[in-house]
Amino acid sequence: MLACDLFTIDTVFLKRIYVLFVIELPTRRVHLVGVTAHPTGAWVTQRARTLLLEAEGWIDQIEFLIRDRDSKFVAGFDAVFASASVRIIWTSARAPVADCYAERCVGTVRGECTDRMLIFNERQLRKVLAEYIRHYNSHRPHRSLSQRPPDPRSAVVDFEQANVTRREALGGLINEYAWVA
Repeated sequence: MLACDLFTIDTVFLKRIYVLFVIELPTRRVHLVGVTAHPTGAWVTQRARTLLLEAEGWIDQIEFLIRDRDSKFVAGFDAVFASASVRIIWTSARAPVADCYAERCVGTVRGECTDRMLIFNERQLRKVLAEYIRHYNSHRPHRSLSQRPPDPRSAVVDFEQANVTRREALGGLINEYAWVA
């Protein structure tokens, strides 16, 4: 099952930028689908095509896509997912809690990343979100996954002799810790 949504980020110059993302519900893995200042139905449809082309086998396991009734999600968008045998589930009108997984992801991205930074343009936002999503998928613990990230590294660690290193992400906004052999 997937959930997708569009959310906005306002730049320092008061320009609104739209972000399209998809989250895999069982694994909580997030995919950044696109960033633009002028989203249209054609743009959203093309981003969906690109997502399906880049999906490495995981799209075959998806049966449903939850999305809201935003006018930017046109019939072509639904047709792209229907061609991959994914059934579209529309949420109720004006009911953001109906797509709670996507809304929670938006809140996390804003609270941990974009609300703490000054964004100047699309290029910077794309770079910041790509790095944050890499962190989100590979290091950030999730309560629903027993405090493991969506893409955990499988390693046996001897806690008695382990050394820990710290790596800064997003210019020190987030710290990532890893075991060193």
